[in-house]
Amino acid sequence: MFKGLEHTAIASPDPERLAGWYVKHLGFHINFNYDGNFFVKAPNGSILEIIPSEGNRTAQGPKSPGIRHLAIAVDDFDSAAAALTALGVELGTPLQIKGNRLVFFTDCDGNLIHLIHREKPLP
Repeated sequence: MFKGLEHTAIASPDPERLAGWYVKHLGFHINFNYDGNFFVKAPNGSILEIIPSEGNRTAQGPKSPGIRHLAIAVDDFDSAAAALTALGVELGTPLQIKGNRLVFFTDCDGNLIHLIHREKPLP
């Protein structure tokens, strides 16, 4: 009956700009758009819907309630990190946790993202 996540939505003061950021920096493409809403699709088929926001953004921390980050899977961690750095993205300190490599950064709206390369895929 239930298949899984079809997409995840992010509210942005400028959805087109944010959609373009995902295209330029993470290799997504704009799959569909209407009335200021943009669907961006990753190479693996995952989809983000970027919708117009209302009001002001509230302060967020790594463990604030709600959705906390997007994890972007990569085949080559070092190359992906270098590509983002070359595009001007400020990366945090790379971490290695239980054989997995990750690094946190934000998109142009301040949404928390991290690259992840797993030594062993999740079951």
